[in-house]
Amino acid sequence: MGNGKERSRTPVVGIDASRAVSPRPTGTETYSLRLIQALLSLNPPWRVRLYFRQTPPENLFPQAERRVIPFPRLWTHIRLSGEMAFRPPDVLFVPAHVLPPVHPRRSLVTVHDLGYRYFPQAHPPLQRVYLDLSTRWNVRAAAHVLADSEATRNDLVRIYGTPPAKVTVAYPGYDESLAPVRDPAILAAVRERYGIPGPYFLYLGTLQPRKNLSRLVLAFSDLPTQATLVLAGRRGWMTDDLFGLIRRLGLEGRVLCPGYVRPEDRAPLLSGALAFVFPSLHEGFGLPVLEAQACGCPVICSNTSSLPEVAGDAALQVPPKDVVALADAMARLEDDPDLRRELVERGFANLRRFSWERCARTVQGVIERLLEEG
Repeated sequence: MGNGKERSRTPVVGIDASRAVSPRPTGTETYSLRLIQALLSLNPPWRVRLYFRQTPPENLFPQAERRVIPFPRLWTHIRLSGEMAFRPPDVLFVPAHVLPPVHPRRSLVTVHDLGYRYFPQAHPPLQRVYLDLSTRWNVRAAAHVLADSEATRNDLVRIYGTPPAKVTVAYPGYDESLAPVRDPAILAAVRERYGIPGPYFLYLGTLQPRKNLSRLVLAFSDLPTQATLVLAGRRGWMTDDLFGLIRRLGLEGRVLCPGYVRPEDRAPLLSGALAFVFPSLHEGFGLPVLEAQACGCPVICSNTSSLPEVAGDAALQVPPKDVVALADAMARLEDDPDLRRELVERGFANLRRFSWERCARTVQGVIERLLEEG
């Protein structure tokens, strides 16, 4: 492996930015994009070299050197490894994927969660094996590891035996342009666009088993309510059981699945909801909780993994497998406008703990320590 030295007075920090330019970003892609932007805005005392699989938009990351290294398959394992072998940076940072087999000794990688170890049945078998092997490789091969939360840090120490000193928690930020939308015309237009007839509870994210949406549907089926349940987001994997449950319960008209939500519609969709309901079985961080709070939407979330860390006292927290408790929380928020207002105000206060700038400063400190190690 390369020793990370280049003949330059200014160190070079390479970042795998291939996931930062996804046309339909999910959580890890958003993390990669926002963190890279925040790092560059700090004007770090080193050169930044970004690696892409395809040409990024011209105005994205103008402060950085951009290396486009296309390759049809196994881009990380073959093409990025080749780049590391023949033109290594002083430090390599992989924020949203796996460390390439060939990498500088001083490498940094983010591990987002270990949900596949807690709920293996929520992942296809091959994906589960890949996640386990890639995470095991990441924490052993990297010089240092970032975790999104104390919960994930503790998991790495307990499950993979990672030395505690090797893991730094860097809480992600959230999109600070998100804000409550109160214009009735805008709210009505978004409801019409997604076919929502009136008051609604909202889940927003990928539809996949780990998000525990079947239990959410069961809880909703017990509510004496005229509201609808909106499960917004693209279909992930293993969704047949979820849609089959909706049909068996006769809820096709009351549980809506409108698909992928355009970025510009997220704020009004969240702002208009009775509550954002996020009963996930396991989260490495739970960014959607912060996005809902930023839009002035009351939150119901699970009381497990990282979610208590993220939500603070600004959400109703329930055991994710307790359908009755989940239904009770939804009924409380629908019936109690004072409670909704209280959670909204607490949510605004909770947001002050998180920002991409704060996350970037933590990451910059780790990179500088790696550079000092020589």
